[in-house]
Amino acid sequence: MGQTKPKIEIYGTAVICASCVNAPSSKDTYEWLQAAIDRKYPNQGYDIRYIDIEGPIENERDQDYATRIQEDEFFYPLVLINDEVVGEGYVQLKPVFTTLENLGFVPDETV
Repeated sequence: MGQTKPKIEIYGTAVICASCVNAPSSKDTYEWLQAAIDRKYPNQGYDIRYIDIEGPIENERDQDYATRIQEDEFFYPLVLINDEVVGEGYVQLKPVFTTLENLGFVPDETV
């Protein structure tokens, strides 16, 4: 696997995306992704963080993504891995897992 841990970011808000009928909230998506990754790729390091687009924003990059979501360029939750968009709105596991495996993650075949 590569030298650095993948950086997973989930941008969202407490309000469920209007276009994403029956989808989980952004925070639920964050927790669900973290649990799914930990289960499929145990003991493989990554960093994950949740950014509330309606809360205080820490830096200009996060603010840029928040603005782009608020201006309807992206649906939320927006999921990035190493700055690459891998899901938005109704997030699915396959593109997330594919991206992680392309970065060297090895799935636990017993799961």
